[in-house]
Amino acid sequence: MSTDRYSMSFTTGSLFHRESVKLAALYLDLGDWDSVRDKVISENLLQTRTLNTLKRVCREIISRLKTLNLSELKFLLETSHQEQAYLLWLAVCRRYRFIADFAIEVLRERYITLKTDLNYEDFDSFFNQKSEWHSELDEVRPATRSKLRQVLFKILREADLLSANNIISAAMLSQQLIDLISHCSRREILYFPIFESDLKRKAR
Repeated sequence: MSTDRYSMSFTTGSLFHRESVKLAALYLDLGDWDSVRDKVISENLLQTRTLNTLKRVCREIISRLKTLNLSELKFLLETSHQEQAYLLWLAVCRRYRFIADFAIEVLRERYITLKTDLNYEDFDSFFNQKSEWHSELDEVRPATRSKLRQVLFKILREADLLSANNIISAAMLSQQLIDLISHCSRREILYFPIFESDLKRKAR
């Protein structure tokens, strides 16, 4: 069994694109995540219906954005909508190692072997495989597992990495974003469905 437990607390929501950009801008203005949280909650900047939802969504977004360094947060505010989505997908993968492993071992692997579809069965197979090494997955209730699967596929679609009919979309990373990611860890490029040959062409 692995001693490095998976965090499976990504049942809240989606990619949170618009909200994440708003909170990143606030952080660059205030310079402190606690101050960001206080302002978001006191002014209901995410416009949720209940305080509990506001706190939960705010906590989730901040936990993801905290994985990005200052250069990445600045890039998030300056770049295109598409590259913002890619950067937020990177943050999700950094926050949740289960999703990072799924991205490398299932999403990218299927793409580079020309199996361009991705279905719930692929998630279930991956989940069952990992549960042999991660006992914490055995504690996940069927309803929660279904929710996790639903949320992950929603995030993939919102990041434009999966089409509405479950076809994997190639990541069209700019050289600037590739450089930004590679500066921290070249391995993190593997979170995206992209051929190694395409990366080499861009590097020329």
